Parts: sequence; C-alpha cells; structure tokens
Amino acid sequence: MTQCWLDVRRTGDLTKEICEEALHQGLDAILSDDPDVLAALPPTVLRVLLRPEPAAGTDADAPHTAGSPHAGHPHAADETGADVVLTTGEPPRIGPRHGRYIEVTGPETLAIACESAARDAYTVLCFADPTYIPLEIVLASAAGATGTIVTVAADPQDAAVQDAVLEHGPHGVLMAPARVGDATGLRAALRAVTPDLSLVPLRVTAVRHAGTGERACVDTCTMLLPDEGILIGSRSRGLVLCASETHPLPYMPTRPFRVNAGAIMSYTLVSGERTAYLSELRAGDRVLAVGADGRTRSVTVGRIKIETRPLLAIDAVAPGGETVNLIVQDDWHVRVLGPGGTVLNSTALRPGDEILGCLPDADRHVGYPIDETCVEQ
Repeated sequence: MTQCWLDVRRTGDLTKEICEEALHQGLDAILSDDPDVLAALPPTVLRVLLRPEPAAGTDADAPHTAGSPHAGHPHAADETGADVVLTTGEPPRIGPRHGRYIEVTGPETLAIACESAARDAYTVLCFADPTYIPLEIVLASAAGATGTIVTVAADPQDAAVQDAVLEHGPHGVLMAPARVGDATGLRAALRAVTPDLSLVPLRVTAVRHAGTGERACVDTCTMLLPDEGILIGSRSRGLVLCASETHPLPYMPTRPFRVNAGAIMSYTLVSGERTAYLSELRAGDRVLAVGADGRTRSVTVGRIKIETRPLLAIDAVAPGGETVNLIVQDDWHVRVLGPGGTVLNSTALRPGDEILGCLPDADRHVGYPIDETCVEQ
C-alpha cells in the first residue's frame, strides 16, 4: 500500500490542526524542517526531518535505532526528534535513518536521483517538469532496490496519477497541505479500495423478445479479464453480471475492453455504494468491473456506444425469492456469466439456467442508497 506523507513546513498556524488530522487519518509520515514540530508527534507516525545539509558535529557513525526503511511503527527518534533525517546534499552516512531530498530539474539531477533510489534508505524526489517520464526512469533504475522512494505531489489527483506510474508507482507520495482537510484528501486518493461483492446464483425464469430500443456498450480503458464484466440490471436491487467481450466470437474480433451491457435505462455500479444509469455514463467516468468471484476494481470509461437494436428481456429469481430483470441486445453474441465464470450466450438461456448476480440491499435516489419505499417492476 502506498505510503501517505505530509509536508508541514509551510502550514504556519495550522500546523497543529493539520498534524492532528494526519494522525487521525493514519498517515504514514510527517515531514518538517522544525525538530520541535516532530518532537511533539507520537511514535505511531514516521517523523522526518529535512535539513539543507548535514549539521556540523553530527555523529554520523552513532548507532541507528530505527529498523529497515519498510519497518513498522513505533519508531525510535534521535536527539532531533526525528526517525529519518533527509538532506539536500550527500547524507553524512548511508544508513537506515538517512536519505536525500532531491529536486530533479534535468539530466544531471535525474542521474543523482537514480543513484540515490538504488542505494539510499530514503529518497524523496521533487520533479520540476510536468511529466512523469523522469519518475518512470527512477523507478526502473531502482527495480529490486530495498530503499523507500517518495515523490512530491501537487494535490491528491496528482498523487493518484503518480501512484499508477509503471503500474505500482513509488513507495510513498508527499504532499504539502494548504488547509485542514487536505490530509484526508490525500489518504482518500491513495487508499481508495473497491470492496468485494457477494454474488449469488440467479435462476432464469423467462427469456422473451422485448421489441426495439437503445442499448449501450461500455467501452473501458482497461483490458478486462475473461471472468470479468459489469453488473447491469433494470432494478436497483437486482443486477446481473454481463460478460466482457474477451471470448472469441464468429464473424468478429474480440474486444476485451468492452461490455455489451444493456438497455440505456439500466443500472450499473460505479462504486461499491453508488449506481448510475447507462445513459448517464460519459468518457472519463468510472465504473466497477466485477469478477465472477466477487472481486472488483474501478475502471475508466473510454466511450459509451448507444445504438438502436432489437432487445431481449431476461427474468430471474434469487434464492431468497427476489426477482431480477435484465434487458440486453437480442443477439447470440451478447453474453452473461454464470457460476464459476461460465460464459452463457443470452439468447441461448432457458428457464432453470443459472446466472450470476448481485442483490444490493438498498433502493436508490440519484444513484445513492436510500431507505425509502420504492417499488420497481
């Protein structure tokens, strides 16, 4: 999990409140150039002191009391109140409690950053240019190294992007908050998780032609897996797992990024709690990709493709008696997933067949779960 670091060097009168927020949110490290700020922090957070150069008279060979750069809390601070000391120059001694803060402004400082990332216990990097290529180079150069690489982000959105560079990003991201609440935003950006869902087998009760209407294909920016799809349903309390087009079909190539989802008024899950109509989705939105085992991940919508097609209505019932409906394009190549990830052609479904679905436990108002009387039929 990516570490969340907070830089409180410029927070002024808000320093105490921002540090309290960071502790409450469980952030991993607080960086300051003031030893007194760090000394006031508990050992449950990594206390990082930044100073321009090694202080005169520092006993660089003194025993180090902290563990490895990935060790857990609590930490043992030195006389400065810090667990880790960063310098903008060469550390007095390469060790588990020292590291470098490097501003990468060009090829020369990039080379220094690569050397530090491959060697030092801690390397904190601030990139001058608005490109992630230097970060990619540093991460590639330090592959297999044991140190901790932390990068400076301008805001939570930038932090989230850095976290995805070369798929895994740096070990941590450092952000300077401007106000109370920014620490919470950083944590939300880096610790966002999608919960596993409890999928249930649904027994098909009827399959019938449903005239003509508009259906939507959801084209994502992700290569979906053979057992992944998107949950779609005509009712907010009953959704069916529609398969991605990762499986070979006659007459046309596979499109692993696509789910031929359903009629435009259908619900889909865009997070663990919220739904959206297929007609509402736009390029850049997020939807929830769901595996046949219930695992989930958030994926980006690249396009919604709405076209007029013949439609097919599928009715099913859950083990507890809940009724579910799904309306999809009336064509054999539109598929849903069954137990174990079995791929089922929609037009070949018959009463008694089992398909996978999800039964959210709340009705919806503008996509949000709400406890109210709501009848869908």
